[in-house]
Amino acid sequence: MTAELPTYEFAFPGPLRDRLVAAVLDGSKTSTTGLRQDYDIEGEPLPTVGARFAVVDSAGRPVAVIELVEVRVARLGDVDLDHARDEGEGHVTVAAWRTGHEDYWHGPDYRGWLGDPEFTVDDDTLAVLERFRLVEPL
Repeated sequence: MTAELPTYEFAFPGPLRDRLVAAVLDGSKTSTTGLRQDYDIEGEPLPTVGARFAVVDSAGRPVAVIELVEVRVARLGDVDLDHARDEGEGHVTVAAWRTGHEDYWHGPDYRGWLGDPEFTVDDDTLAVLERFRLVEPL
């Protein structure tokens, strides 16, 4: 079944991805956030409700199937507490969520992928907020 599914990668391979995948598997992570610009850069359409993906771990192995139940585009300044909490990273405030995500987007992996060592986000940066359900662990 997973052979036909597109893969879903949380963060870059390494400790952060491992923590996020574990949170998907234990049910504490049911939402995620990416930047709208990433879809343009990759030439990919925005994901759609009902789409299913094979979540891969840091070694590229499929470990779960998820299904998107909500997709919306919002300004980073408009991300709500429910979405932030449901990311499963232990954030209890939107400010803490924002700090963690800015650390990622302003970090060497993301900036290196972009090829822009000075890249920064602000309240008006568009994000893709996805909510999903775990269909099955693999």
